[in-house]
Amino acid sequence: MGAGRIADRAMKFDVELDARRLACPLPILRAKKSLSQLTSGQVLRIVATDKGAPKDFEIFCRQTGNELLSSLAQNGEFIFLIRRR
Repeated sequence: MGAGRIADRAMKFDVELDARRLACPLPILRAKKSLSQLTSGQVLRIVATDKGAPKDFEIFCRQTGNELLSSLAQNGEFIFLIRRR
């Protein structure tokens, strides 16, 4: 887990989405909207607290073709890095 934290901090991203305190499906819907405003190859960083978020974002990326670069849990938060297709 420690290496994941370092990789997350070192990974560059273009836009950050704060989805803390939002319940499903809002983190996914907000991420979808944010990704639609990015160009191909740009990276979105999402911070969420919904316990279902890790599974939700894994499925979302698989279904949409966006790349889930990183999924990290720390201090009750989930941090995701997604590269737009």
